[in-house]
Amino acid sequence: MVSKNFLIIFVLPILITVILGSAVMFSILQDPDRELNLWPMSEKSHDSISIIGLSKQYSVSEPVVIQIKVKGSSFNCGDLYVTIYSSGKNDVITQGGFFEQCFSSSGKLLPINDKFSHIIDASGSYEIEAVMVLNESSILTQGVFTVK
Repeated sequence: MVSKNFLIIFVLPILITVILGSAVMFSILQDPDRELNLWPMSEKSHDSISIIGLSKQYSVSEPVVIQIKVKGSSFNCGDLYVTIYSSGKNDVITQGGFFEQCFSSSGKLLPINDKFSHIIDASGSYEIEAVMVLNESSILTQGVFTVK
């Protein structure tokens, strides 16, 4: 049989803790401005990034010139990476890195005081990817174009 001392020493404190914890949680959640959010990491960010000026088709001698627009409040500074891949092969054709791109929330186009321009001299289908990185967060967008 279970001794009386075991119940008093081990079980009673656990029961009291659960009851008091539940009472405190219940009283906190009764406030109209409070809510229980058990998974705060699963919230979606409202930040977005888009490629401006990307055409669907380029000629062999025509440069691919793009700018990037970032919308949102989390990314007002960061590093921008633009990479062009050959479609299907995932071979990197070119990559540009633009560091410490700080801008206001008014939606300036990136890169600031610089430009991404590259001439692709081989016909084919290509993918372009733009990634904005701030600390351990990143947002990205992709586009597809052909060169004839």
